[in-house]
Amino acid sequence: MARVAIVTGGTRGIGKAISLALKEAGITVAANYAGNDEKAQAFTERTGIASYKWDVGDFDACAAGVAQVEAELGPVDIVVNNAGITRDGTILKMTREMWEDVIRINLGGCFNMAHAVFPGMRSRKWGRIVNIGSINGQAGQYGQVNYAAAKSGIHGFTKALSQEGARAGITVNAIAPGYIDTDMVAAVPAEVLEKIVAKIPVGRLGQAHEIARGVAFLCSEEAGFVTGSTLSINGGQHMY
Repeated sequence: MARVAIVTGGTRGIGKAISLALKEAGITVAANYAGNDEKAQAFTERTGIASYKWDVGDFDACAAGVAQVEAELGPVDIVVNNAGITRDGTILKMTREMWEDVIRINLGGCFNMAHAVFPGMRSRKWGRIVNIGSINGQAGQYGQVNYAAAKSGIHGFTKALSQEGARAGITVNAIAPGYIDTDMVAAVPAEVLEKIVAKIPVGRLGQAHEIARGVAFLCSEEAGFVTGSTLSINGGQHMY
């Protein structure tokens, strides 16, 4: 029987690529999304991957969402915490709401999802949790104290949780993408994007499928001895 994975933010951008890569690896995928019903439905119709709507920043919604997926698809053995938002601004312009929204979704979502699946993984003695961090959580970024704090928190969360899961056959790892050619990066002004690319040693933006390949490996049977690690996929822009 195929293992079941939940990919949060799994219908667009990097999450979409991850959902497709896991499906290609023979895993049954549930793609979580937060907002756009029409796009999620189109994704499901195009890919055959079931989509489920809930807010990963809501503790109870995550528990209910995982329960629904398990009732319909089977026990969840893999979670990819990919969902994330940005609310950029310097600290003088950043509101408390901008700070709390990013921490709640980007970091809180990792806790909420892990809390919901960990007991089942532990009872079955097998699990894979992959958290999507960021180069900006490693190196920092001007105007992103909320985002950088949340993503940096993800890296610490990963190291700590991996120690809790290791003896139970649960691996917990992170991937820290650099600048990837997604809608989020496409929204960056052209002159700023040009400066960003100039700092990437390989001379280009990354592609979503390059992140997805890393996730697929960390979710595989073969990755059982890899835990507590952060895999940087950033074209050599930051070496951590």
